[in-house]
Amino acid sequence: MKIGLISDTHSYLDDQILRHLQDCDEIWHAGDFGTIAVSDTLAALAPLRGVYGNIDDQQIRSVHPKVQRFVLNGTHVLMTHIGGYPGKYHPDIRTEIKSNPPDLFISGHSHILKIMPDKSLPHLLHINPGAAGRHGFHTVRTLVKFALTRGKITNLQVVELGKRTG
Repeated sequence: MKIGLISDTHSYLDDQILRHLQDCDEIWHAGDFGTIAVSDTLAALAPLRGVYGNIDDQQIRSVHPKVQRFVLNGTHVLMTHIGGYPGKYHPDIRTEIKSNPPDLFISGHSHILKIMPDKSLPHLLHINPGAAGRHGFHTVRTLVKFALTRGKITNLQVVELGKRTG
């Protein structure tokens, strides 16, 4: 199953983002959609799983929860917008990660692309796909694609969408 992972769109989608996500079996958004139109556009492209971010309004929060926990193709996934990363987990999620570690922990918020294992929790991989939108301090817009196959994450690919402008 091919997954397209995106975050921090801040109301911005362009043809390049949509082109990179069009071959995905599912799209995951790690928060800060910006508008419900972003959610609707992505959901029209492929099944969408998302979490709301700190800038998202009540309309988005009524569609997407703060935290998603699910199993897909044998992979246990935990996704939230403000989650930190291994060694620096946000207090809101730290206990859940430590008491019931997922295979894959996804967060957004920082606009910093980060893919790293948690050395204290075997089999936990953290991914922050960076920011695909134009708002923020990041210099390059990014998203991440990968496959889930029988509990394994394969074909992990960082897609650079070009410089942040605007």
